[in-house]
Amino acid sequence: MMDIPIPELLALAGLGLVTGFLAGLLGIGGGMVMVPFLTFFIGLHGVSTDLCVKMAIATSMSTIVFTSISSVRAHHAKGNVRWNLVKQLTPGLLIGSAITSLGVFNYLHGAYLGIIFALFITFSATQMFLDKKPPASRQFPAKWGGLFVGVVIGFISGLVGAGGAFISVPFMLFCNIPILNAVATSAALGFPIASANALGYMIAGWSTPDLPPHSFGYVWLPGLIVIASLSVLTAPFGARTAQVWPVKRLKRFFASILYLLAIYMVYKSTR
Repeated sequence: MMDIPIPELLALAGLGLVTGFLAGLLGIGGGMVMVPFLTFFIGLHGVSTDLCVKMAIATSMSTIVFTSISSVRAHHAKGNVRWNLVKQLTPGLLIGSAITSLGVFNYLHGAYLGIIFALFITFSATQMFLDKKPPASRQFPAKWGGLFVGVVIGFISGLVGAGGAFISVPFMLFCNIPILNAVATSAALGFPIASANALGYMIAGWSTPDLPPHSFGYVWLPGLIVIASLSVLTAPFGARTAQVWPVKRLKRFFASILYLLAIYMVYKSTR
């Protein structure tokens, strides 16, 4: 990484600090912030838009492998993780992640992935702005239903480089899982989702031509190392800050920023 300019490394460090803090403060996935900025940074190395978007999504997902560990440890210590649900959903998560990272992701054009990502953060921003929560009205599905839900979560997460909380938390709330358990369990699900997808991105992108230096398949190592190292440090601080800051108002402000990032991804993907 010695040939990465110092200003770029500092910018990546700042991105890691900010995304970690926001993840702890607002309970969002770092991918919503990381992917647009990583698309920009990777593009500085002469990489095509198609490949930029793919690498940004893959690198963002890979950071979740590390950040999810510290998050799960904190939630587990408080006894909030429903490990029975993690066990039930994980096989489906692995299947869905493999379908995306080893198949669909490799063949879908980066421009389409960028637009899908823009739609994803627009949806997430709208939910955040309205502070909308689905009504709880049913119980968690049985074995095969849980397998299907896991496949869907793993598949969609792999397309947008997110840990799955944007689907799994609302779904668990819908199934009468208390909010603390839903958030904690979703954090635990982030590890198998991220691990399976990251491995798939590396394998699928291994022989891709025109990869920039320091790439491991579709994963850009400088972004992974710097962002993962620093986001882990600031996530706990963000979680503590959430106890005293007006989080609902901050979510609406942040939602406005996400709309701008969505516009940027559409612009970048359609140039």
